[in-house]
Formats: sequence, C-alpha cells, structure tokens
Amino acid sequence: MKRLKVTSEIKYEVAIGDNYLSALESIKKNHQKVLILIPGKLKSLVKVKSSKNLYFLSLPEGESQKDLTSLSRVWKELAKFNFGRLDAIVGIGGGATTDLAGFAAATWLRGISWYAVPTSLAAMVDASIGGKTGINAPSGKNLIGAFYSPRKVIIDLDFLQHLPKRDISAGLAEVIKCGFIKDKEILTSLRRDVIDFEDIIYRSVRVKAKVVGSDFKESKERELLNYGHTLGHAIESDSKYKLRHGEAVSIGLVFAAELSQILRGLDQEVVSEHREILQSFNLPISYPKSRFPNLLKNMQVDKKVKNGRIRFIGLDGIARPVWLEEVSKADIAKAYERITK
Repeated sequence: MKRLKVTSEIKYEVAIGDNYLSALESIKKNHQKVLILIPGKLKSLVKVKSSKNLYFLSLPEGESQKDLTSLSRVWKELAKFNFGRLDAIVGIGGGATTDLAGFAAATWLRGISWYAVPTSLAAMVDASIGGKTGINAPSGKNLIGAFYSPRKVIIDLDFLQHLPKRDISAGLAEVIKCGFIKDKEILTSLRRDVIDFEDIIYRSVRVKAKVVGSDFKESKERELLNYGHTLGHAIESDSKYKLRHGEAVSIGLVFAAELSQILRGLDQEVVSEHREILQSFNLPISYPKSRFPNLLKNMQVDKKVKNGRIRFIGLDGIARPVWLEEVSKADIAKAYERITK
C-alpha cells in the first residue's frame, strides 16, 4: 500500500491499495451518522448493509447523477436523519459520485466531513483528488460547485477488477495526461507489457497533489491539470455524455498537442506520440468536422475563458506545459481540422 498527503485547505491522505471495508469501519467509529452515496448498479458489489446510523442512498449512473434532482435527494436524506456537523458523507463510485458527494457535504450546514472511495480508474487518479466538487448545469459541465476537500481518499485496487476494458482505457487518458504534463516515466511505464496500476495511480496522484498543493483554488498553476480538457469537456457535452470523460479528454489531448505545434512549435514526434499511446489503449483521437461550431460555442463557457478569449494549456515538450493565451478562432479551427474524421 502507498500513501500520499495532499495539502489544500486541509491536509488529507490518499491511501492507495487500502481496503474500503476496513476504512468504512474506521469512518463509522469517527462519526455519529454516515450516509453512503452509491450508484444503484454498484451497490451489489459493496459488501456493506444499512445498519444503525449507517444509511445508503442509491443514485443514477454516470453524469446523470450530477444534477439538482440528485442533489436535492441527498439534502432530503440528510434532513430526514438529522445529519449534523459530527456526521459524514461517503461517496462510493466514479467521478460523478465523488463530485456529488463532495458538493453535498460542502453545502450541508456549510460543510460536513466527506470521504471518497473511487471505484473507477478515472476517479482514482483525478476526480476524487484535489477538492473540486460540483454538479453540471444545463449550460455546461461542472459549472456549479465548490472547492471542498475530503477527509480521506480510499483507493481499493480490487475495484479495478470489475471495470470493463472501456472504462480502464478512459481512466488511462487522465494518467497519460499526467505523463505529458509532469512525469514522463508514466508514459514509459504504460508501454510495458504489464501495467503496474498501483505505480501509475501513485504517480498520477502525486502529480495532482503537487499542483493542488501549490494552487488549491486554481488561480493559475492548477490550470495545468486541464491539459486536453477545454475541448474535452465541450466534446463530452456535445456527445450527450455517450463518450466517457476520458474518451473526450483523449481527443482533447491530441487537439491540444496540435494547437501547441501551431502556436509553440511542439515537435511532431511528441504530437505523434499522443496519437500512438492513446490509440494503443483504444481511445478515440478524432471527432466529426461538422460539430466544430457547437464545440466552439461550448468552449466559450469554459472556466478558463477570460475577456471572451478561449485559453488553453499546451506543451513546449514532454513535462513542459505552457499557457496558450489569446488563442484566435482561426488557430482553434486549424488545430481542430487536424483531428477531424
């Protein structure tokens, strides 16, 4: 088991290789009441039952749980069982579940404790780390939220055994992102015949922990973690979430590399490396040409937009991320043309 400390508005531990059942027993001892949020289909895998002062709330699958309807249901449960500031919420599931759990905790009594038990690879390396919580708005992804860190993140690697290959690949997109922006050893590790998941999760979490520790509320440095995400979020929304988050980000990574070549002269070998390593895990790297007008509109509501200008994270080389400011629509269109079907 590997452990990392994340320093944000609080200090908390990420336990990689921990057993979630043992962790839940500890959480129950430390709080008077605990509400577990979990997608309905996942509940059959979790070997815990409701008991005195331990309650379950089943949620829809995927991004459909990240809305005001689900949030209202959580609030009603908290009110029903009279949850106070000594009580806690536990989110067991993918990134959508931990996002919702954290935001519900942040907004109940202006903040109660919460814990993340990520069950997808994407959530293990990204969504559950860093304290970003929230739900989606009709106008865009993650536009309603708060920075509110968990008390602990418990990463039980056994959950990976139950994930479809598609979800493993989608999670690897976030791992690959970390490799390109901060830790090239991740990319080397992913080329080996057998993937050491404990190691690549540890390295990815370490990348995020260092960045979050220096810029918790995303004043600038933390924006580096959004490499590939500006277009990725727009594609995810455009696909009506039929594409996994990591699949949309995969396309966004190739786009960001192409944009970096146009604006910063990024070496063609690095651009090609994006395509090769993403395709090796059956991740998409292109999107229909006809969707560009809608994607451009979606990107206009990205959190990095300033003064009406869409800003991106790019690369000068592997592990050399840069901010691409004042990007023209012509350059965006040129880079997008290179990734169209």
